[in-house]
Amino acid sequence: MNKAVRKLFAIAFAFAFFLTSPPTLKSQELLPGGRIWGNFQLEAQYYFSDSLIGAPEVPEKILMNGFGNLNFSYQGFTVGMRYESYQNPLLGYDPRYQGSGIPYRFASFSQENLEVTLGNFYEQFGSGMVFRTYEERDLGVDNAMDGLKLVYRPVDGVSMRGIIGRQRLFFDTGPGIVRGFDAQVDLNSVVPSLVESQNQWSFGGSAVSKFQRDQNPLYNLPENVAAFSGRLNFSRGAVSISSEYAHKINDPSAENNFIYKDGHALLLNASYAVSGAGLLLSAKRIDNMGFRSDRNATGNDLNINYLPPTTRQHLYSLSGMYPYATQPTGEIGFMGELNFSLPRETPLGGPFGTSVTINYSLANSLHKERVHDTIPVGQRGTKGYRSDFFRLGDEKFFEDINIEINRRFSRTLRALFSYAYITYNQNVIEGYVDKEMVYAHILIADVTHRLPQRRSIRWELQHLSTRQDNQNWAMAMLEYSIAPRWFFAVSNQYNYGNDDRDLRIHYYTLSGGYSRGGNRISLSYGKQREGIICVGGVCRQVPASNGFTLNVSSSF
Repeated sequence: MNKAVRKLFAIAFAFAFFLTSPPTLKSQELLPGGRIWGNFQLEAQYYFSDSLIGAPEVPEKILMNGFGNLNFSYQGFTVGMRYESYQNPLLGYDPRYQGSGIPYRFASFSQENLEVTLGNFYEQFGSGMVFRTYEERDLGVDNAMDGLKLVYRPVDGVSMRGIIGRQRLFFDTGPGIVRGFDAQVDLNSVVPSLVESQNQWSFGGSAVSKFQRDQNPLYNLPENVAAFSGRLNFSRGAVSISSEYAHKINDPSAENNFIYKDGHALLLNASYAVSGAGLLLSAKRIDNMGFRSDRNATGNDLNINYLPPTTRQHLYSLSGMYPYATQPTGEIGFMGELNFSLPRETPLGGPFGTSVTINYSLANSLHKERVHDTIPVGQRGTKGYRSDFFRLGDEKFFEDINIEINRRFSRTLRALFSYAYITYNQNVIEGYVDKEMVYAHILIADVTHRLPQRRSIRWELQHLSTRQDNQNWAMAMLEYSIAPRWFFAVSNQYNYGNDDRDLRIHYYTLSGGYSRGGNRISLSYGKQREGIICVGGVCRQVPASNGFTLNVSSSF
């Protein structure tokens, strides 16, 4: 038995010993130089039925999501696990999460230029357009790989990664096998003549394939589907430009209605930043780029890739009422954002200065021409449509024009003011067929007043005006904090413009919390309106609810 294998067995034994030892045991008592870290989180809700807001009856009354991560590292070796428990999953989360188990566990080691991971892992190639696995608990998304990952760095500036395995599907794995390779080269590190150059260049490429058996009685489906991407990045001083193009072999699936058309994606980003100002420009084109390890999967299940959004993610409740979900079957998107500061001691900048952010984003349909071609003998189906690469379609999916002004009036008073005008296509984004386009004006004021003895008061006022959907909303929130331990808040969202007077409902919430060190506990009571929540262009439906919510988190 060689030295590396003996060391791995020693670490595994130490980790098992830690799991069965008293909680007061220190990591140094296991192995000198070892390190233990992790975190814990629990969210539980007690539900009341509320037919007025559409909150359903919950037979269990109490639902709970919880997890705990535990990791141990020693001399280049790391092992870890995550225990998860859903008793039963909170409303809005997929009921297939029900139960408890250890869906995430791994062991990894690093020696010289090689890193090896066995078990579960998250990884991303480039911007993620051909491969990204990640976890987003707010969305109930976790498509972690279960298999093997190798990372090799033969010389400075060159990195190569290979992965193989299956993706997590709740407490199981999906039916498809995913294989991938990625290489990244930093030219300025590799080419001696460029070491001192102000022009910084890097490029990379990825290849990913999936295998899934064809058991469809109607179609002759490809069992191996590949996707490729190439990327090029450049920076010089204040200027940065990145680009990536991806191509996917035809992949008939439930998401694209089983058409035999190749997929394409192009993403361009450019930024310019100097003292006191910055400009960001983004553009993308996505055409039939859904890529899953199960061709029959829908929703957020078993996505192999990630399609970055070119829209701003709003953090306030009313400006975030109409978030955008990326459309993998086809879209063209643009975004521009300008940030600048107004100088201090000027009429516009005030005594402490003012910062301004202006943002515009658009997501539009592709121009598509339906085709009636016939797939070669032995297959059934069609390529579906053809599309000119740079031509916009006739349908607008989403548009957002917003401005945000952040000003400090004194040493104790700071305020943010925001306006947004959002155009939102309910039929495309939420899957309806008979809804109106929403045109919404949103105004926000967020003011924080610092008080003596590390106390502060913060209040928000928000208003959303629209003639469509549920029409006008108003929101107010007041928060009192005693740093760094306590906070208390009360808020209310009021749908005062609803055509149905019985649905002019107050969605009020009372909450409080306590933090100390790595521990945080909060308790709230209130009503949650039905809607959708999105993070990075990925969304889930949030049902209406009424009840108490307990959050407990801890890290060490």
